[in-house]
Amino acid sequence: MTAKRWIALVCAAALVIISIGVNSLSYLFTRDFSSLFEDNFALNGPMYEENVLESGSSAERIAVLDVSGVIQDTGPASPFAAPGYNHQLFMSQLADIYDDESVKGIVLHVDSPGGGVMESSDIYDELTAIQEARGIPIYVSMGSMAASGGYYISAPAEKIFVHPETITGSIGVIMESLNYAELADKLGIDFNTIKTGPYKDIMSPNRKMTQTERDMLQSMINDSYERFVGIVADGRGMTTDAVKKVADGRIMNGRQAIEAGLADDFGKLPDVVETLKADLDLRNPTIFEYASTDSLTSLFGMKLSDLVKRSAETELIEKMLTEYQAPRMMYLYGER
Repeated sequence: MTAKRWIALVCAAALVIISIGVNSLSYLFTRDFSSLFEDNFALNGPMYEENVLESGSSAERIAVLDVSGVIQDTGPASPFAAPGYNHQLFMSQLADIYDDESVKGIVLHVDSPGGGVMESSDIYDELTAIQEARGIPIYVSMGSMAASGGYYISAPAEKIFVHPETITGSIGVIMESLNYAELADKLGIDFNTIKTGPYKDIMSPNRKMTQTERDMLQSMINDSYERFVGIVADGRGMTTDAVKKVADGRIMNGRQAIEAGLADDFGKLPDVVETLKADLDLRNPTIFEYASTDSLTSLFGMKLSDLVKRSAETELIEKMLTEYQAPRMMYLYGER
């Protein structure tokens, strides 16, 4: 065989070995290890508890909720992963508030670049259900970033507060995939694909996308974009035309967001809590947040991630092992 064929053979073998290795490590390190103990030790208590920030009346309470990180339902967390956004946990918290008659207001702290279309919609639907069924006002306190899906979930709030340096906006939808067909061709790697229809492997990294496929996906993206624009228009009392003037994916700082009508005023989280108290005329409410009480963490007092020195390399490996790589529509600003 020629040197080129030997190189191609070695590369193909390396890809197989890497694939097997990654899948094996993924199985080992991305399992929810607490589930191994749940059945034997009956550690089925609540995954979070209320943490009182300011004591007051038990009949009048304000919930401070936090959405930090990428809004994505990644399932059980890896024991080596740092704490981050937990979609199912947050949805459970919203369900609790829906049923809690003592909660009179919500302060939602958002520090997120956005995330999945479905997850953002889940949060939006639950927040608007709370507003409509319970009449509970929601004030948003934006952190360093509340972009794309982070703005999507903020849009229905009665008032939105920003920091001058907050990065927000990025109203739009994105869908990405890699394409290494040309590289594989140079290496002499062939892909055998058996499919039931011409579009079953749409956005495959193994071949170029056709214009028909691009048009199909663009239509889907446009539908999600129109829903996003409509939600912003409804929440902010703007026309869709006014929203679309700034809904071209651009980001903006706090001042620009206020001038564009996407936010109401400047204010940090404590200021927003005080403003909500005053607006609701609550003189002595209890202010509380939810704190995680992961069963395995509670049992041993620390996470396995606390025992491992994290570096850029370990975080990269963790990302490779835990992130689902299939193309999907995202309300997301920045890198995946």
